[in-house]
Amino acid sequence: MSITLALSKGRIFDETLPLLKAAGIAVAEDPEKSRKLIIGTNRSDVRIVLVRATDVPTYVQHGGADLGVVGRDTLLEHGGQGLYQPLDLKIAKCRMSVAVRADFDYAGAVKQGSRIRVATKYTQIARDHFANKGVHVDLIKLYGSMELAPLTGLADAIVDLVSTGSTLKANKLVEVEQIMQISSRLVVNQAALKLKREPIRAIIDAFERAVGASS
Repeated sequence: MSITLALSKGRIFDETLPLLKAAGIAVAEDPEKSRKLIIGTNRSDVRIVLVRATDVPTYVQHGGADLGVVGRDTLLEHGGQGLYQPLDLKIAKCRMSVAVRADFDYAGAVKQGSRIRVATKYTQIARDHFANKGVHVDLIKLYGSMELAPLTGLADAIVDLVSTGSTLKANKLVEVEQIMQISSRLVVNQAALKLKREPIRAIIDAFERAVGASS
């Protein structure tokens, strides 16, 4: 009975490795040096599939993977319906924030009830946030280089993930509002949890112990 875990390359992959180690799972090769999208492990019954971060919930929900590790931002944006979410892994931490050019009076614009143009990849999160505040916005969907939008006059503000804030600073943008803290979650396919209960439960428990030990 094999187990498939969906991960995305980069920070989430790197920060999941110690949790896998705690569960007795070692990845067979470095995804940055290999072109393989399915990576074996030291256990013949466990394999890793490498997918885009935004696709992890879809793979797990539809049975392409039994488990996955995904950011809270992706779950909120793309929906986590039908997924069991047993654990906040407390990895890949950052925050979702509103940022503007240093010379833009965000507080004043909000107070006056101005319509604000907001560029973001996270349209659902942004829409909910501004609706809850009663702020009128025009959302502009972008897929990258968010910081360019206020600098070119495309938008007044951006909603994006912020880790250290150095990218904002380098582009003369300031964080004016924190929307939420973000970390990565373990998600599990509900059918797999029933069919492969023992091996999946063993991984969940090992992850939980590792998270508890590091916090």
